Amino acid sequence: MTDAEIPGLSGVESGAERAAEESVEAVVRWYEDRLSAERGASAPDPRRIAEWKAGHEAALADRAQLATADPEEAAGITVAYAALLKELKEKES
Repeated sequence: MTDAEIPGLSGVESGAERAAEESVEAVVRWYEDRLSAERGASAPDPRRIAEWKAGHEAALADRAQLATADPEEAAGITVAYAALLKELKEKES
C-alpha cells in the first residue's frame, strides 16, 4: 500500500523529499541574502549580481522540480545542495 492509499496520508512528503526541500531552500535563502545586500551596497558589483541571480534562478527551478522527484532523486538533490551551500559559504570566507 502506498502513502496515497493510506487514509490521511495523501500528499505527505517523505523524509527524503523534506530534506531535499530544506537543502534547496537554504541555498535559495543564501542567494537572496547576498543579492539583497549587494543591491543595497554603495557600489554594487554587476558581475556578482548576475552570478548570484543565475544561481538563485537555478535553485528555484530545482525547487519546483521537487514536486515530481522520487525519494532517490530527492536524496541526490539533498546531497548536491548541501555541497553547494558548503561551497558558497567557503567562497565567502
